[in-house]
Amino acid sequence: MSPAARLYSTRPQSEGAATPCCGVSLPLHSLTRFLLKKIFALVLAASLSSPAFAQTSKSRTASVANGSAKKNTASVLVRPQLVVGIVVDQMRYDYLYRYWQKFGAGGFKRLLGEGFSFESCHYNYVPTYTGPGHASIYTGATPSVNGIVGNNWFEREAGKATYVTEDKTVQSVGGTGAAGQQSPRHMMTTTITDELRLATNFRSKVIGVCIKDRGSILPAGHSANAAYWYDGGNGNFISSTFYQKALPDWVVKFNQRGLAAKYLSQPWNTLRPLAEYTESAPDNVSWEAAYKGEANPVFPHDLPSISGVPAAARKDNRPGPANQTAADGKNASATPQVGASTANAATPNLGLLPSTPFGNSITTDLALEAIRAEQLGQRDITDFLALSYSSTDYVGHQFGPNSIEVEDTYLRLDQELARLFNYLDQTVGRGQALVFLTADHGAAHSPEFLRAHSLPAGAVGTSVMRDTLQNRLVRRHGPGNWILDFENQQVYLNRQLAAQKNVKLADLAEEVVQVMVHQPGVSRALTAEDIQKSHWESGTLMYLENGYYPKRCGDVLVVLEPGWYESYTYPASKGTTHGASWAYDTHVPLLFWGWHVKHGESVAPVNVVDIAATVARFLHIQEPSGCSGVPLAEVLK
Repeated sequence: MSPAARLYSTRPQSEGAATPCCGVSLPLHSLTRFLLKKIFALVLAASLSSPAFAQTSKSRTASVANGSAKKNTASVLVRPQLVVGIVVDQMRYDYLYRYWQKFGAGGFKRLLGEGFSFESCHYNYVPTYTGPGHASIYTGATPSVNGIVGNNWFEREAGKATYVTEDKTVQSVGGTGAAGQQSPRHMMTTTITDELRLATNFRSKVIGVCIKDRGSILPAGHSANAAYWYDGGNGNFISSTFYQKALPDWVVKFNQRGLAAKYLSQPWNTLRPLAEYTESAPDNVSWEAAYKGEANPVFPHDLPSISGVPAAARKDNRPGPANQTAADGKNASATPQVGASTANAATPNLGLLPSTPFGNSITTDLALEAIRAEQLGQRDITDFLALSYSSTDYVGHQFGPNSIEVEDTYLRLDQELARLFNYLDQTVGRGQALVFLTADHGAAHSPEFLRAHSLPAGAVGTSVMRDTLQNRLVRRHGPGNWILDFENQQVYLNRQLAAQKNVKLADLAEEVVQVMVHQPGVSRALTAEDIQKSHWESGTLMYLENGYYPKRCGDVLVVLEPGWYESYTYPASKGTTHGASWAYDTHVPLLFWGWHVKHGESVAPVNVVDIAATVARFLHIQEPSGCSGVPLAEVLK
């Protein structure tokens, strides 16, 4: 046996003894221990004397303290080339698995098969709407902190309602009228995209892309290089002077291709034979809303006829972005396309596009063009693409979660995701982009659908509730406009009128509570004073507290029963909506994929506000200024 082998051998040494340097005779096993100790001491001394020891030790200690198994001991800070945040508007968590058998390999299945899924991700506030959802994902804060309390709210100083991204101090760039007078100025905190810009001395590029203005503007943050959204008036993607004075050349050229008209020049047929849509209700049901100009909400939907865009002879209804290499390796721009003259048809309704799955297609088109033209993820700095898909929400509102239209929209979205991921592989590099996917809220089942299956549900009309309150208060306190607004399931009382009539606001609010709790579909109601004086760690009241921002919220907050919602078409209840604190509205998917993301899943409860904190930890940057979320350690290990 060699000396080295003998030192590490576990075989018993029973014969002989040896004499170490001191001249003392020891048994062989004692000598072995002696030599091991001497060797360890020499190695330790050499390590401690190394100039690199102090820095390495400090780096390791900091990494352990931060709770991440991805040690950053390299001399150069390692970050992903590109972060892509994907928000799917109105995506219920269960859609991931409801349509699983029909998804392809490159979209949702790739995310789940290669990435990490948090199966119990919820919103922790109400109302669950698009504006608050996007703001909370990117700020890591609830509306009580970031100030985005709804898509609209009543401004007492102005005496009128305002829109979440409305900003009359800026002008439209490339758009028509008020469509471009938008900015993130209503958002009271920074976003994770802002923090990336700050961390890199504004060298990182941040671009927002979405059909909806709020779905692009809020995620992109206050310091974005640009945010682009769709203007149905001209079929173009536009911006505002908050970001730039003119559209960049690549966006101008993108708009000149007239893709909106081209997508609307073909009927919307199902991807698969209609009989295969077994996850959905029959095609023609009473709780779905038809397009204007259609007799019934059934396939095929004649988009050329509905929109006024001339029908095209071409059967392929994906025009494909310029310079894009398709998944099969062929250049998509070589595909025959409809003539540009279709974009100039007489007064076409290009605003129809978002309400079709092809709104998602044109969103992907612009996103890929942004990656190419802005060289996102292909520079020496981390960039961020904030990408939101909105057509899922438009289609969901109109047809409801159990419709074939929604199923077909998600099957097509799955293809769009595959197209995006393939392009990231080709341009940024496989595994070099950090991607997360979630939703801004879920959706309720259509009440008529539930009642048809003997399940509890219902709808209320906001105008009916408002009129009921107004009439009751007039009878009690005399004439006057007592109710200024009913928005986000909140009642805005006329405080000035109450003061003129010597009615205490607290007493007036309590009267409203007593009226509201007796209305059909209402679970409970609370005064704003009750919300501000109390604190709840869980349950329905916690959701109300987390969604309450005093300067923008109402005087009374209303909670509807599970399965009930405010119907836009009351007394009918077509399609669906959202906004509640119940699981169907708060439970959303949360998937991480790509750069340094291991494969796995967790059923531990997490909140949407944890996303920004987790991305900050991946990037080793500061969390947004109002962030209350925590890094999700399971995906960071």
